[in-house]
Amino acid sequence: EPLGFMKILEWIFSIFVFATCGVYKGTTTILVSCKGVVNKTATAAFAYPFRLNTAVFSAPDPTRCSGTWTDFHLVGNFSSSAQFFVTYAVLVFLYCIAALVLYVGYMHLYRNMSKIPLIDLVITVMAAFLWLVSTSAWAKALTDIKISTGPSIVQEIASCKLPGS
Repeated sequence: EPLGFMKILEWIFSIFVFATCGVYKGTTTILVSCKGVVNKTATAAFAYPFRLNTAVFSAPDPTRCSGTWTDFHLVGNFSSSAQFFVTYAVLVFLYCIAALVLYVGYMHLYRNMSKIPLIDLVITVMAAFLWLVSTSAWAKALTDIKISTGPSIVQEIASCKLPGS
């Protein structure tokens, strides 16, 4: 039985989590178009920890659209789910390193003391459950981020509701 195989997989997956989510940077762009004026783009940049309410579409040119453009902030703060997901991945990463050190360097203790395998099992079950919880929370937040940065945001911008815009 490969004792450390699952720990190696958990270790690799935890690296992927904080390597992809923890350093993510993205943008959402809209095309600003008014009658008789050359089209310009407005971009809002966002990144981990996904506090979208701090990302803003600034006017590409304040005099555009007869000066009616006002800054528009994206909606949503998904930092708690993202930080929970990444923090938990870091903790799993550290636990897997400790477990692998135990398996490789102290196997005699693992086999001779009956409490160590039981503690390892309990921690592994708790880690699997919390991994499911953190992944579910992040999946919901990711869905909400896609909605908050998607094409439907144009309907929320006050400057886009004015006649001639």
